[in-house]
Amino acid sequence: MLIFKGDKLLISDETYDFNDLGRDGGRCLRSSKDLPASWDITTHWREVGDADGDGIASRLCAAWEDLRVVWTRFGEEDFVKAGAAFQYMNWLRLTRFCSVCGGAMSPREEDKGLLCGSCGRVVYAPLHPAIIVAVERDGKLLLAHNARMPTKRYSVLAGFVEPGESLEQTIAREVMEEVGVEVQDVRYFGSQPWPFPCSLMLGFTARWKSGEIHPDGLELNDAGWYAPEDFPEIPPGMSISRKLIDDFAVRMGKR
Repeated sequence: MLIFKGDKLLISDETYDFNDLGRDGGRCLRSSKDLPASWDITTHWREVGDADGDGIASRLCAAWEDLRVVWTRFGEEDFVKAGAAFQYMNWLRLTRFCSVCGGAMSPREEDKGLLCGSCGRVVYAPLHPAIIVAVERDGKLLLAHNARMPTKRYSVLAGFVEPGESLEQTIAREVMEEVGVEVQDVRYFGSQPWPFPCSLMLGFTARWKSGEIHPDGLELNDAGWYAPEDFPEIPPGMSISRKLIDDFAVRMGKR
């Protein structure tokens, strides 16, 4: 079981397996009734089951933490499970009634969809595909600073796929819109589920084709070409953005 308070997760100081439900002499939480009386749980929360209905996770908890803490303390697998639970929880909370007729929605028995008891409409949890691309030129990587980022952290470019676009078209549009650069030789790198808010990040590499960098001044306030030895502050290792950056550094013989 996972317990959320807003976008914070109750995290344990203990480190037993998320899949260890019921195997540890009763230590695992099975419902809100198992919470110690001393814990002040005053906000709405919801249990989210996995495909087998056994509870998507279990862990004795001690403090409210950001979801990213799950990755750094317990690893990628647990982060993915916690992120999936977070997305389903929010979707269930926001999809109590049918958007067509206003009827009450209820879980389907055969899958993870919701069914309207009035008009029969079936809906599923939303997933927003987004590209993230590492563009390189002459041994340097294109890194940019997002204007909304409170720190000096720089990263590779990313953006959501729009209706009617292929992934390659999204890459070309986003890079051109954000920095005024044209790319070529686009290649798939890998993907990562990302629950902020409910994205599937699709990673690519590409090479510069033409144009000089001109940050759009809206999303990005600075961008440049950086050799591995000159990298500014970059994202932590848990993100696919960091994996793309590290891959470039390795290929340049710097890692």
